[in-house]
Amino acid sequence: MDVKGKTKDNPKARMDIKEYCRRKELWLQELQNGKIVKPKASFSFTLDEKREIIQWVKNLRMPKGYASNLGKQADMNEGKLIGMKSHDCHVFMETLIPFAFSHLPERIWKPITEISLFFKDLCSGKLLESSLDKMEENILVTTTKLEKIFPCGFFDVIEHLPIHLVQEARLGGPVQTRWM
Repeated sequence: MDVKGKTKDNPKARMDIKEYCRRKELWLQELQNGKIVKPKASFSFTLDEKREIIQWVKNLRMPKGYASNLGKQADMNEGKLIGMKSHDCHVFMETLIPFAFSHLPERIWKPITEISLFFKDLCSGKLLESSLDKMEENILVTTTKLEKIFPCGFFDVIEHLPIHLVQEARLGGPVQTRWM
């Protein structure tokens, strides 16, 4: 959502793209007056798009006890969600992201939805060995798709963590008994 101070899509990351990637549409551009401009990335939102998503979240009604009132965390002026509890973030990530970001181009929306569904499946109360095998295969492909979309600076240890979570689920069972 390109929140100031929280995004990893910054000029330093864009300079890395020029050095390590072939995605010219993300390179920093120098204007004739010497000013450097960061072109809008295909995965980022305009302020109007952010406001549209925030308005959708604000109007959303959840079953009682499923999540807190996300509308209270909606800041329409800046187009961001603030003060969400960890459970609300979990609900947003697993359930709402596929719908909220559905207007993005399919090559971007699909991997984001896949990672969202991965966590939904991983956090389910019952895990089958066959589904864990499929999840392990799919998360590798999904991570590769994400690496083709986002700048190199986006990927640190946390973004590669899902690859190891399937093995952890095999060893420890469903996450409800382990994650806090």
